Amino acid sequence: QTVLQGIILLPPRAICIVFIVLLAWLFASVATFRHPGKGSVPLKGWRRRMIQSTLSCLTRTLFSVMGFQVIVKGKIASLQEAPILVAAPHSSFFDAIISALTGMPSIVSRAENLSTPVFGTILSSLQPVSVSRQDPDSRKNTVTEITKRALSKGQWPQVI
Repeated sequence: QTVLQGIILLPPRAICIVFIVLLAWLFASVATFRHPGKGSVPLKGWRRRMIQSTLSCLTRTLFSVMGFQVIVKGKIASLQEAPILVAAPHSSFFDAIISALTGMPSIVSRAENLSTPVFGTILSSLQPVSVSRQDPDSRKNTVTEITKRALSKGQWPQVI
């Protein structure tokens, strides 16, 4: 029975996942097209709303198609209450669930992730704080950037 369900459910789920990821890539490309600064200036207006609403919805839909059902208990902290969100151990794709539920905040990510073909564009639209493992000053620069964003009084999105 499990094998039969896998054979029947896997192809439609795989097609839906590819479609959703490509749609997310399209929205991320539109939102960041000709944006000045490329990560040094926060997204504002329609660009930020587009990222928050569409990517959040698409990510939730993606996890739903994959079979995950997430129920939020309690109230999600706003940007004014918590400019920095902490997710541990920060090593799995479950961080994406947290990102979708909190309105697609900026994240801390390896600089190499930004060069990934499709996911790099999606990640760039979240305006991540990139960490370079080759740069000896990267840790200090990351802390400085996170602090700058946390003290920006709402100009930057939350950082996870």
